[in-house]
Amino acid sequence: MKDIPLNERIILALDVAEPEMAKEWVRKTEEKIHFYKVGLQLFMASYFDIIDWIIDRGHKVMVDLKFFDIPETVKLAMMQLQDKGVTFATVHGNDPIIRASLEAKQGSGSELKILGVTVLTSFGEEDMRAMGMSRTIEDLVYFRAKRALELGCDGIVSSGLEAARLRQGLGEKLLIVTPGIRPGANIEENDDDQTRIMTARKAIENGADYVVVGRPITKAANPLKVIDELQQEIALALKG
Repeated sequence: MKDIPLNERIILALDVAEPEMAKEWVRKTEEKIHFYKVGLQLFMASYFDIIDWIIDRGHKVMVDLKFFDIPETVKLAMMQLQDKGVTFATVHGNDPIIRASLEAKQGSGSELKILGVTVLTSFGEEDMRAMGMSRTIEDLVYFRAKRALELGCDGIVSSGLEAARLRQGLGEKLLIVTPGIRPGANIEENDDDQTRIMTARKAIENGADYVVVGRPITKAANPLKVIDELQQEIALALKG
């Protein structure tokens, strides 16, 4: 099991439109959380300013832009993240795209870790059938994760539903970052665009290293209480 502090196991998704709102959420939660996700919406509103601000406060950042373009463009884009202090960056593509993102790190000495996105948690089995695919989502996630690891990715982004098979089949080296997390009490009340969801405790038990949580915290009446409950779930899973 990896030695990851409890206050870094939850990556808070700063899925907000304004940099000041993101800063407010960091200030509200930084006594308990030290890892934050900057996605496409926030990045387009602030570019590197918000990333620099979070890192300057001593926290870690996952830049979740899911790079997907022709390989050379992806390589050049990933190079923009070098030496920025970013911990994780995501890429979503086939072998040439992943290779290009990894080439951006070669010789740079950067500690940036690249995560391959397997299948979005908003994607369900009915979407597989609509695309004419006969395999299951679990099979597709496993195939993509295996290729990402073979190509040199540090880890992958995957639903907790597939984490157990990934951990069993691909070993401990692989970092598994899991979105689609819901507090245990609300797991049956999901009403958003995530379809493959799971509790934090079950995701960690299944082999996830980190869980990405957004709306269950930012929409809560008492966000810090929710964080406490999630961290308790994770602590129990780690003990188990």
